[in-house]
Amino acid sequence: MSELVFFTGTMDCGKSTLAAQVNHTHKTAGRSGLVFTRNDRAGSGILSSRLGLEVQAIEVTDETNFFELCLQQLQTDEGLDYLVCDETQFYTREHINQLAHVVDDLDIDVFAFGIASDFRTDLFPGSSRLFELADRIQILQVEALCWCGRKATHNARTVNGRMITEGDQVLPGDTGENAAEVIGYEVLCRRHHMAGMTINHPEN
Repeated sequence: MSELVFFTGTMDCGKSTLAAQVNHTHKTAGRSGLVFTRNDRAGSGILSSRLGLEVQAIEVTDETNFFELCLQQLQTDEGLDYLVCDETQFYTREHINQLAHVVDDLDIDVFAFGIASDFRTDLFPGSSRLFELADRIQILQVEALCWCGRKATHNARTVNGRMITEGDQVLPGDTGENAAEVIGYEVLCRRHHMAGMTINHPEN
């Protein structure tokens, strides 16, 4: 039976690497699939990992309708057996509803990958809906580490190396309004996230 599976963890725990591997494994087994992503660090229409893997993907927008896309693909000679959906934290709740219908009504497997919460520790809408609807939730076993060596459990946003807790929920890293402002992300243990202590400013 088809499933909606949500693979989640902090940044740097290998989600996109696993997404690429899942696609490769199913394709090698003769299954037909589509790969989706949204706001990937490598640009539009690319699923990329920090290890250097890149897979061509369909860029998700607010107008994307997964159910309609799957119906169209099922009418082709290739058919459709599965979807790999990366960066699902950036999907809308309606996108996740559509993915659930793809599983239940079209008998297509959906493998979703994304982080759960943002730099403020608030759940992303897409991730929140996946927690509500997924048949299985898989916490990835590759543990990212805080700068102190403890297990990293929280995602932090930094400006010029200092942790911030205000701003838009979605904001690309390594960019800024001017050259003097560098926006980045790092993973921290709960202790240092709550204290606002980053690798560059552990004294905060």
